[in-house]
Amino acid sequence: MAEISSFAPGRVELLGNHTDYNEGLVLSAAIHLGITVTGKGVASDRVHLQSRQIAPPWEGDLKEELRAQKIWADYPRGIAWALQKEGWAIEGFEAQFDSTLPVGAGLSSSAAIEVATAVFLCRLFHFTLSPLKLAKLCRKAENEFVGVQCGLLDQVSSLFGKKNHAIFLDCRHERIETIPFLNNTVLLVIHSGVPHALTGGEYNDRRRDCFEAARLLEVTALRDVSSEQVLQLPEGQIRKRALHITGENERVSKGVDLLREGDVCQFGALMTASHRSSQENFENSTPALDLLVELSLNQPHVYGARLTGGGFGGAIVALVPQSVAQQVAENITRTYFQRTGYSAKAVVCKIADGAR
Repeated sequence: MAEISSFAPGRVELLGNHTDYNEGLVLSAAIHLGITVTGKGVASDRVHLQSRQIAPPWEGDLKEELRAQKIWADYPRGIAWALQKEGWAIEGFEAQFDSTLPVGAGLSSSAAIEVATAVFLCRLFHFTLSPLKLAKLCRKAENEFVGVQCGLLDQVSSLFGKKNHAIFLDCRHERIETIPFLNNTVLLVIHSGVPHALTGGEYNDRRRDCFEAARLLEVTALRDVSSEQVLQLPEGQIRKRALHITGENERVSKGVDLLREGDVCQFGALMTASHRSSQENFENSTPALDLLVELSLNQPHVYGARLTGGGFGGAIVALVPQSVAQQVAENITRTYFQRTGYSAKAVVCKIADGAR
């Protein structure tokens, strides 16, 4: 069979931290970094998966029941499993994965590998699924096969990305809109050197806290209440978690207006406010991420900065003028190393198109 390839980008979460599974609002952007899958069909029921960055390869039989093994290959295997569950006929194939995304940086390498695999398999076996259907299938694989109860944000971002546009997602109504991003700015992503992992339980713990807050407030989801209403809850962990979610929804709504107005200073201020809430209310930041945010804000040209992704390690994103991005990155990473002894990796991210 002829060899084919697909590419799916990572994403930067701009505003709307952990709102997706609360039926809330999110702003994100696809970036130029991502995962490429190259492969072909084979004349058997065997599947062979190999990564240039991660060892070892995985090989198995499609006739055997697929089960997660807590390895990198669970993500593409989960896509094959989800397609089979939906009634699509998957035959044997071999695929090689090549990533330009830093692993564990909070740029959603997991969704990128899922989306790249889904696009690859649809092309290989001549399936036709809408982008939203593909996003939901990828979420199903991560929820039910890998075992991480993520929302729809990451997969939608990877599929619906548009060059120089932010992606607005209303998770309840599954409404997706692309909005022109701020002129002459770039997203500076700085990896802390501390890996980001969501399978250790913290993500699912936060999710449970949010659902408990909704139950106490007698609503379907935290999407249905304001921050003022959340203050009716007793002081404590549950109220803090809920305040983060409602505050993020409010910041996304305001952020959309600011993007339309081209107000870069106020949009940056919302990003910083989002990080403060992650520190104080959701407690999904880390000392390393907090330091990177503070070092960013100490730079005269940085409009705002926050953690990006699930938190608990990984990376921050800073909004900076394109003209000074490299200098800002060098200043931050140099001071970070002097303060911690850790090497932070900075990447100037271009806002790019989605999977292809």
